[in-house]
Amino acid sequence: MTDVINDYATERGSKVAAPRVIGCAVDALTGFWQGRVAADVTPQTCELYAKTRGRSANTVRRELNVLRTALNHAYKNGRLTRPVAVELPEAPEPRDRWLERQEAARLLRAALRSPAVRLYLPLFILLGLYTGRRKQAILSLRWNQVNLDAGWISFEQGRRTNKRKGRIRIPPRLLPHLRRARLRGTELGYVVHDDGKRIGDIKKGFEAACARAGLDDVTPHVLKHTSITWSMQNGTDLWQAAGFFATSMQTLNRVYGHHHPDYMREAAENVGRRPQNVRVIR
Repeated sequence: MTDVINDYATERGSKVAAPRVIGCAVDALTGFWQGRVAADVTPQTCELYAKTRGRSANTVRRELNVLRTALNHAYKNGRLTRPVAVELPEAPEPRDRWLERQEAARLLRAALRSPAVRLYLPLFILLGLYTGRRKQAILSLRWNQVNLDAGWISFEQGRRTNKRKGRIRIPPRLLPHLRRARLRGTELGYVVHDDGKRIGDIKKGFEAACARAGLDDVTPHVLKHTSITWSMQNGTDLWQAAGFFATSMQTLNRVYGHHHPDYMREAAENVGRRPQNVRVIR
């Protein structure tokens, strides 16, 4: 099994969107599957892996999905004679953590008051709140992907992945912040930068700002949840929201639909209402 995992990491690891994530998964998988063969991959051993790993269901699902991909890679390249199924643990319920507007204001103030991050962290937070994009999509955004005159941002440059990004209109409240930030940038430079240098990760500065703002259980990904939640609360049409946030309507319904003011309204109003123009067939 370790040959299968290592072959996949060597041949495909550098070509995926997040090679570091693959590397961490490979390290975790190798310790458990050392000495086992493909025939040992069963629902029981996958469940044992999850128990032995002792991490969250999301982490275990991500790691076992790497194992599944490695096995499929080996099968497609003729190293296995049959496909091997990998049992993943059930996905946990989606988190519903999002920021109230007062919390978002506190977070922005905390970022602005820190000399170490005040030139880039507030802009990162605003981009997250107004575009609903993931951390890496924001940190990799360059000025040649932003058209301030036409009012568009294109998150679609580079290799396409299943994490759709998309081309969006710039929200009016974000536009003046981008215009000011553009004065400090260069044509090919990054929109969010530290004195012209690309920011590898914003985790420490973001965590420190959250601590100063008194916010618990908030990560950069919460900005995406917040953006979509606010949009739903304001009654945005699902088709429009799906296009803007590059998210399927199914996901919007399942994860964020209950925030929409029209959610279940018709069903609730129709309960007990006298039927109109109903013919009774005797």
